[in-house]
Amino acid sequence: MSETYELKAETRERVGKGSSRELRRNGLIPAVIYGDKQPPLSIALSTKDVTMKIHAGGFMTTVATIDVDGKKIRVLPKDYQLDPVRDFTMHVDFLRVKKGSQVSVQVPVRFENEEKSPGLKRGGALNIVRHEVELNVSADNIPEFLTVDLTGLKIGDTVHISNVELPAGATPVITDRDFTVATIAGRTQEVEETEQATEVEGGEEEA
Repeated sequence: MSETYELKAETRERVGKGSSRELRRNGLIPAVIYGDKQPPLSIALSTKDVTMKIHAGGFMTTVATIDVDGKKIRVLPKDYQLDPVRDFTMHVDFLRVKKGSQVSVQVPVRFENEEKSPGLKRGGALNIVRHEVELNVSADNIPEFLTVDLTGLKIGDTVHISNVELPAGATPVITDRDFTVATIAGRTQEVEETEQATEVEGGEEEA
């Protein structure tokens, strides 16, 4: 789990496009804190501080504390919007979380030991089916990422979610099947050459 952090915020009295544009001109972004059976709370945050946290990585899997006018609220980022042209943060949604709260969160998948995969050594390709896996997990035990060990995998091998080590108490949101995370695929060129060789051999036999 990534190290927690704190952000300073102030409440927003006004909402709407006009108010949001004014906030952004002043170096702030609009945000909302919701959940825990409480009314949504509209706040404003420093654009610089939030954008730095997003680009540092682990933003969506790290529980944070937001100091709203002196009141500290534990939250988990649930969504954010970036300006498609200028790549700065436009809006953030936060979910209130208590200690031990169960949340659903998309966790990135990382792959290691590619050099120890016989299939990749032979020229096979790592075909990533899921770059992220959605988990039901305790808010205090969210992993920064899931690790897939490629050691020993050959061409044609498949990594299912059951092959991936999950944090204690965490379960995939998808429960009706052992879904695929990645495969080791053969090179298209190798397949084509094999098919061509088979066709030639078949033709010679017929002759």
